[in-house]
Amino acid sequence: MKFSTGNICKGRVVEIEEDLNMTRVKVDIGGGEIITALITGVAMRELDPKVGDELEVLKAPGAGPPRNLH
Repeated sequence: MKFSTGNICKGRVVEIEEDLNMTRVKVDIGGGEIITALITGVAMRELDPKVGDELEVLKAPGAGPPRNLH
């Protein structure tokens, strides 16, 4: 898989919802857009994201690109 600016969104963690097997990390990527990254429990322990952290989210190959809906 090739990585490009179209595959990566930079943002800030605004909410974390932990479940038994998966964690939803909501990321504000600017312009009023919030995306949700689903990560495994293993990834949660390794990455240890916190609300307020800046991070980059890799967009899944089959997902549509973030776009301005206005």
